[in-house]
Amino acid sequence: MTAGDQSPNGARLCLVLAAVLWSLGSVFMRLLREPLGLGLEAPQLSPLLIAFYRGLFGGLFILLLVRRDQFTFSPVMVPMVVLFTVMSGLYLSALGLGAAANAIFLQNTAPVWVYLFAVLILGESGDRRGWQSVFLAAAGAAVIVAGGWPAASSPEQERKEIVVLLMGVGSGVVYAAVVLFLRVLRAHAAAWLVALNLIGTAVMLGAFILVSDGPTAFAEWATTPTLPQFAVLAACGVLQMGVPYWLFTRSLRAVSAQEAAIITLLEPLLNPVWAYLLTPNTDTPTPAMFTGGTLILLALVWKYVPFRRGASPGAA
Repeated sequence: MTAGDQSPNGARLCLVLAAVLWSLGSVFMRLLREPLGLGLEAPQLSPLLIAFYRGLFGGLFILLLVRRDQFTFSPVMVPMVVLFTVMSGLYLSALGLGAAANAIFLQNTAPVWVYLFAVLILGESGDRRGWQSVFLAAAGAAVIVAGGWPAASSPEQERKEIVVLLMGVGSGVVYAAVVLFLRVLRAHAAAWLVALNLIGTAVMLGAFILVSDGPTAFAEWATTPTLPQFAVLAACGVLQMGVPYWLFTRSLRAVSAQEAAIITLLEPLLNPVWAYLLTPNTDTPTPAMFTGGTLILLALVWKYVPFRRGASPGAA
C-alpha cells in the first residue's frame, strides 16, 4: 500500500507504532547518561551532541528511502526544519537535565496547541469529543506541572528545575508547529520531509557549535563518542527518530493533525515506564505523575472508545 492510498485505520496503526518507537527516547538517553554497568555513560555526552548524531544517523537512513523524483522544495520547508531543530534541542535538554516523566508529559501538551492551530489557522474541523479529549490531556499536564514544581534546596537548583519545566512546555509548543507544517506539506514525500528535518537538525546544531566554539572545539565535540556510543546513537537515530517520524508524516495524509496528536499520547504513557525500569532511583513516578498520566490515558480512551451503540471510535 502506498502513502497515497493508505486507509485511516492503517494510518492510526502507524501512529500507534510511531508512539511506541518514540517512547524509547528515555531508554537511549539513560543508556548514554546513566551508570548502568554497560560503560556507555563515559565520556558524558551532552544533549545537543546526542541530538546532533540522532538527527544525522536517522536522516541518512531515511534518505535511502527517497526516490530521485521526490527531491522537491517549498519555501515552507525552511521554517519547518528550523522549528524541528529547536524542538529537538529543547526536548533532549529537558530530558537530559530533568526527570524523564516531566519532560515527556510536558512536551505532550502539543495536542492542545495542534488542535488550536489546526482549527484556527488551517481551518480543519474539530469534533466535540476531540476537544474534550485535548483539554482532558491538558488537565493531566497541568497536574504534572503543579506536582513537579520545584521545591529545591537552593535558589540555583530551583532556577535550573524551572528552566527544565519551561523547556518541556516550549518543546510541546514547537512540536505542534512542526506537526502543522508536516500536515501542510503532506503532498511531498514523507521520507523526504523527515530526512530534511533530521539532517537539517544535525547541520544546524553542528553549525551552532562550530560558530560559537570554533573548529578545534567542534572537532573535539564531534569525536567525543566512543564506538559503542556511536552504535547506540545510530540505533537511536534510526529506531527512535527516523522510522517513527516517517510513519507519523506518512499518516498525516490519511488523518488530521489533531487526531494524530491525540493518538501519539501513547508516547508519554510509555516513556517514563522505560525510564523507571532503567533508573528507578531517579525516575520514580510521583503521585502527580500518576494522576496526570491517568488523565492523559482517559483522554485517549474518551476519544476512541465508543460509549453508545453505533458510535464510531475516532469519528470526526
